[in-house]
Amino acid sequence: MPGVQHWCITLRMTKPATKSGKFAQFALYLSLALIAWFAVATFGTKFGLIDWKVGLMTMTFTWGLYLIGLTALIAAIALVWTLLKAPRSGWFKALIALAIPGVFFAALGATKATGESVPPIYDITTNTANPPMYSEDKTALRTSLGANPLLDFHTPLGEMEQWQGERFADVGGKTSADLIASFYPELRTAVLPVSPDIAAQMVADAMNDAGFADVRMENGRVEGVAETFLYGFKDDVAARITAVEGGSEVDFRSTSRVGLSDLGANARRIKKLLDALETQ
Repeated sequence: MPGVQHWCITLRMTKPATKSGKFAQFALYLSLALIAWFAVATFGTKFGLIDWKVGLMTMTFTWGLYLIGLTALIAAIALVWTLLKAPRSGWFKALIALAIPGVFFAALGATKATGESVPPIYDITTNTANPPMYSEDKTALRTSLGANPLLDFHTPLGEMEQWQGERFADVGGKTSADLIASFYPELRTAVLPVSPDIAAQMVADAMNDAGFADVRMENGRVEGVAETFLYGFKDDVAARITAVEGGSEVDFRSTSRVGLSDLGANARRIKKLLDALETQ
């Protein structure tokens, strides 16, 4: 009977999934769950659903590392099993399952390396001798949020509570001014051959172009808020414009609201603003 013969041929061609193939499928599902875990940690923090210490420190750098290791181990076992066990089905799924934790491990490793290559401070300025100050409204907002205190750039870090312990032994005797001068020598006061009003508008335009929120100009000062895409960390930025002979001087300050180290983000931000002014 043609119909029965066709059904029998189809049945013979459809092979049941092997144990190694099923294990590779499980490893892939586990890797996809790992993506979901980090998405919750990242965007849950960004949208205020999770405290930043839970999202960054606990879910990402503590439990996240354990989950990466576990997922990678299972994926590696699945890959070896599918390659050694005929008919070797599922090896590609196992390979993808292994690649996903590898990407996350590389990203966290790069973040750790960045943190070790920059000074562990969160307040950066172009003028440590006379840094710009934030407006009363901005200062009150930072206080209400329990944000990081502004640094005294000439007090050794070891004399401040945040930098106690052996972890900071290398920088305990140095001031923030010392570290900024050593690590970010390119951060200098900008001198513009324009009036203070024009300089202030140039700074505001640069902040708006960079995607800052709540950009305001008032009494020779321009303020804005920068937010990171991942985790949604907010940093306050202020520029002070001073009239000098032949033009204006512009000094910047960028301060993270949370976290001990900014991973160099504040310095990079100020450098981009300085470059934008130079381009203008």
